[in-house]
Amino acid sequence: MLKVGLTGGIGAGKSEVSRLLVEHGAVLIDSDRVAREVVAPGTPGLAAVVEAFGEEILAADGGLDRPRLGALVFADPERLAVLNSIVHPLVGARSRELESHAADDAVVVHDVPLLTENGLAPLYDLVIVVDASPETQLDRLVRLRGMTEEDARARMAAQATREQRAEIADILIDNDVPLDALRKRVAEVWDGLTRRAGERDGAE
Repeated sequence: MLKVGLTGGIGAGKSEVSRLLVEHGAVLIDSDRVAREVVAPGTPGLAAVVEAFGEEILAADGGLDRPRLGALVFADPERLAVLNSIVHPLVGARSRELESHAADDAVVVHDVPLLTENGLAPLYDLVIVVDASPETQLDRLVRLRGMTEEDARARMAAQATREQRAEIADILIDNDVPLDALRKRVAEVWDGLTRRAGERDGAE
């Protein structure tokens, strides 16, 4: 099994790259999706978050009111650290459980938006970084996601820099290109990943 960390700045097109990798046969573990799962209604994760932050972070349907919780923690590093100390271990455990179901020769891609920021590169056999210029990121966030330019710039500024992501990259995928060129690049990357996965499987 080859464990791959996939990351990239907001608006860089990481989701498109993960979709293409899945088309080729990758097993995708989406950390954002897992993070929602582990605090779904009725889970011990949600109970722990409510215990830490109070009933006011619940929506009317009993689920997590994400905007309200976000407003509480993102301006307060201590509260954010408390939230992370609850959620991150649960995400890690669930991700490992999902990974354990993959075949021995599988390429398992962990889509982790804040991989660089949280120092998670050592968890993976290699790291793929999807890169795009700040101009491209800004255009995509405003044009495709409907953000204001101010909000988009603030979201970009809160993340790691391009240089910080490049430092941890074993493979860099340039996504300042047309979709056909991106498809070709991902196909090349996939060939290399499957070769490495096969080598690892044979060595074990």
